[in-house]
Amino acid sequence: MPSAMNITRTIQWPDEEILAFLRELRERTPLTHYISNQVAANITANVLLAVGASPAMVISSNEVEGFVKMAQGLLINIGTITSRDERAMLKAAASAHEAGTPWVLDPVAVGISEYRTRVSNDLIAFNPSIIRGNASEILSISGAFGGSKGTDSTASSTDAVDAARYIAAKTKSVVAVSGEVDYITDGESVVAVPGGNVIMTRVTAIGCALGALMAAFLPVTGDALKSAVAASAVYAAAGERAFKNSKGTGSFAAAFLDALYLLGTE
Repeated sequence: MPSAMNITRTIQWPDEEILAFLRELRERTPLTHYISNQVAANITANVLLAVGASPAMVISSNEVEGFVKMAQGLLINIGTITSRDERAMLKAAASAHEAGTPWVLDPVAVGISEYRTRVSNDLIAFNPSIIRGNASEILSISGAFGGSKGTDSTASSTDAVDAARYIAAKTKSVVAVSGEVDYITDGESVVAVPGGNVIMTRVTAIGCALGALMAAFLPVTGDALKSAVAASAVYAAAGERAFKNSKGTGSFAAAFLDALYLLGTE
């Protein structure tokens, strides 16, 4: 577990700066472009709509380059990647890099195959603003053995803090490790965001949609570290509220969207 000396600060909702960011996001409705992961597309769009962003699921390699330049934030999620998706993702990442569009990479299940690992590395070469993953994914990217089991993590987020700092320093990207406590680092500062509920890991694509929320915050905060922290804190608060108002995974999914929609209006 990271020592207190390694944690710069701990942030939880309610936080005045994050509340201000959330209100600004709702006012600006940033166009947030999301590429791939067929399993996560629906809930990701609903999460973005719930917080006030404007989602766009443009996935064709024939139009992603132009659309990325129009968008204010981009998420690339490799969860259900195919060779066709790969072409679109690489074009989008290159376009974002060229246009200065801030973007998030979610390297789902990286490390379970040579193909998935290569694609992740190719995408990282285009300098994502944020790399978000669970502990096993972050450990895999760092070159360590992450104990990955499909898309699930068999390591704790605390186990991946050093790996996250290493990746952030090497790539100049902010790295966000999701888990019981989320850790976000720019290679120097490490911010801990506790909260949420374990039931969030039992509903498909809740984690994937977090990357989209980070992308939506990027044009609002203008800062990758603040964007990742804000998204994680909003997510944790919504997860806690939704758990109290649900009876199981099915009702939790609906309650989670309601919680996101209502958060900050109290």
